[in-house]
Amino acid sequence: MPGAEPRLARRMAGIEPFHVMAILARARELEAQGREVIHMEVGEPDFPTPEPVVEAGHKALAEGKTHYTPALGLPALREAIAGWYGERFGVAVEPGRVVVTPGASGALQLVLAALVDPGEKVLMPDPGYPCNRHLVRLFEGEAVSLGVKASQGFALANDQVIRAWDERTRALMVATPSNPTGRVLGLDQLRFLYEAVRAPGGFFIVDEIYQGLVYGVPEVTALSLGTEALFVINSFSKFFGMTGWRLGWLVAPEPLVPALDRLAQNLFLAAPTLSQHAALAAFQPATLEILEARRRRFRKRRDYLYQALTGLGFRIEGLPEGAFYLYADVSAFTDDSFGFCRRLLEEAGVAVTPGLDFGSFRAERYVRFAYTTGLERLERGVERIERFLR
Repeated sequence: MPGAEPRLARRMAGIEPFHVMAILARARELEAQGREVIHMEVGEPDFPTPEPVVEAGHKALAEGKTHYTPALGLPALREAIAGWYGERFGVAVEPGRVVVTPGASGALQLVLAALVDPGEKVLMPDPGYPCNRHLVRLFEGEAVSLGVKASQGFALANDQVIRAWDERTRALMVATPSNPTGRVLGLDQLRFLYEAVRAPGGFFIVDEIYQGLVYGVPEVTALSLGTEALFVINSFSKFFGMTGWRLGWLVAPEPLVPALDRLAQNLFLAAPTLSQHAALAAFQPATLEILEARRRRFRKRRDYLYQALTGLGFRIEGLPEGAFYLYADVSAFTDDSFGFCRRLLEEAGVAVTPGLDFGSFRAERYVRFAYTTGLERLERGVERIERFLR
């Protein structure tokens, strides 16, 4: 009928918005009214893209390097990424296993499209990044959330995976460092999960997009585990500071690369050309020196915010080892963390993310603080939170 609501595909019922977007939209309204808002909700580094990367992008544009690249990515960039694993982790990765994608989300789309048939399950921890479960739904799969407690370091136990696995389960996906908890999985933990998945013939998908932003613990990659049944996803967005360039990658088992190539050709043809040329400068010593200095600044922010928030009565189970988030239990103040976030914004001008965005397991008890703003603004935010709690 004319004027009737258009019918959407049934899968859309399972694709939820980011709840924090309502917080962010209201924050923008308040700012338009002249109020200052301290933003601790945005999961994006506040630092600009390092200058050597920007210069490489300008140079590529000036030289007319604006045509399509191969679907799997610039050969030189695939080699540079493979070399990064050798230099930083001592892990040999064949460049032919590297697939360059439009962001880490593009990488995950390729993996799920290649692996998951309608009705098949992908296991993942709860809390976790919400797009993961939504992309599983996009490919008509079933995302199975496994609740992880603060007392277990927000990490899946391999017996949880074994109990949840059945004949319809295709893969397990984890993230290290994690969004929203900032937890880092050690190599032994990753190995246990890898073996639990390989035993029934499944696949292990590891999101390492916050790799590089690790503080005080050994930095590892799941690629140390082997080459079979393992996909590792990474990104130039977080550690490398290239969020708007929309560039990521995945390392896949070699026999599956031709299938990923076909999918990339059809889904997005190739990752952005200028971004790929710019990213060649991301691994240069001058760029890495800038990035390491930023990592040290993130660590100072983490240390300050952890001490300040726990001093105010927020419960944070141990000091997170990575990313740029603190996942705080607010049950001492409220049983509705979303309502808490809205009130904190309206009354104190501080924007944070409700736990509801990251799953359903005890979500009403948690909020996520992002230390992606300067230390001075974090201090002002804490002062406002303290007044709000009083």
